[in-house]
Amino acid sequence: MWNWLRQIKDSITQKTTGLMRMQFWREAVEDIYCDNPPHQPVATELWRAVKRHNLTKMWFMKIIDEREKNLDDRAYRNIQELETYAENTQSALLYLTLEMLGVRDIHADHAASHIGKAQGIVTCLRATPYHSTRQKVFLPMDICMLHGVSQEDFIRGKQEKNVRDVIYDIASQAHIHLEHARSFSKKVPAKAYPAFFCTVALDDFLHNMQKVDFNIFHPSLQKKSTLLPLHLYIRSWRKTY
Repeated sequence: MWNWLRQIKDSITQKTTGLMRMQFWREAVEDIYCDNPPHQPVATELWRAVKRHNLTKMWFMKIIDEREKNLDDRAYRNIQELETYAENTQSALLYLTLEMLGVRDIHADHAASHIGKAQGIVTCLRATPYHSTRQKVFLPMDICMLHGVSQEDFIRGKQEKNVRDVIYDIASQAHIHLEHARSFSKKVPAKAYPAFFCTVALDDFLHNMQKVDFNIFHPSLQKKSTLLPLHLYIRSWRKTY
């Protein structure tokens, strides 16, 4: 379901179409929790998962509501607005993953909240070159204004220091969230760790950005990391996130 919701924004040309699709999923979730799922493959599998793991309906609704708001195609006004979006989408997805793992723990939830926010921020950064080619910029406006950077600067792919400073400030916020999440690691149940292995990819991207001095348009950032599976294995073996 997450992939379907994520792709709606990129696959539509009119907001009305997107709203209709969001409404379909909102009604689908309601029907799923009434034990009457629609005859649609994803909805059917979702119904089975809900029954098997007793998943919380609220998290699905938060994801749908936040994705619907995001159809407006405008930049985030500030970093807090981006974090709110990330909390209601990426973090909500992690809460559901924890429930599927049989983990209902406040410390795991705190870690999931921060990791989800970090993931949302990194996703926004990673997508910047792609969005720029489509004449769109979603980076927080308050940080852009702080460094005297306009949306046009990103659309033109500028790489001046003030542009890199914007990326640095936003990336630093993602790093802070990862550090906060790890501060709970000794209190988080070990069986929750698989839900948090996405931090491997986040660390990798942030490290690669640092190596190119936070030039978000550097070609190396668009390449897949061949060492990612190895890093994931090591993190799993060490039982850390």
